[in-house]
Amino acid sequence: MSRSDQARPFDLKIKLGASALLVSIALTPLTGCSMTDTSKSDDIPSAGTSTSLAAADETEEVSSEIYDLIGIEGKASETGAGVTECSGKEREKYFQIFHPWSFTPASAGQLDGVMERLKDELPKHGWKVVEYGPDTSKNKNINLTADNDKKKASVNITYLSKQNPPRLRLTVVSGCYKIPDGEEIERF
Repeated sequence: MSRSDQARPFDLKIKLGASALLVSIALTPLTGCSMTDTSKSDDIPSAGTSTSLAAADETEEVSSEIYDLIGIEGKASETGAGVTECSGKEREKYFQIFHPWSFTPASAGQLDGVMERLKDELPKHGWKVVEYGPDTSKNKNINLTADNDKKKASVNITYLSKQNPPRLRLTVVSGCYKIPDGEEIERF
């Protein structure tokens, strides 16, 4: 179904500013962990050929699937996906999609145990957990990074337990897309 035919918790909105900063931080650990479709292990895998709008829809659909796996009542932020360059590739022909968003539960206690459950559930849905544990912040936030070779996507989930209210911060990042011949990459 097209974006207009389907209600999802994520709508494409043009937001740069904070999203552009977040993507520069998020792309480094999220690309190439185990999505091995390239000649060098540190390269971003190919995600195929697509327009940037269609690729954004696909990436937001991955976010929606992860939203469903969270499995508790709450609210997702309405941050839309964005487009960025593929490192080391021609800017006019290749792009990557990133989708940063957050999840706030209906009540704070609902997040207890959610990261452990996601660590167990994600592999049942094609994800390989490549990193799990506390981060280096003073709050020792629980951090999970997983790759999905079939979807050519990575996700990073951080449980911000000390925030008020506590919430999950998520970033889904695609592999590297090539724009179809005769098309131009729309940057948003």
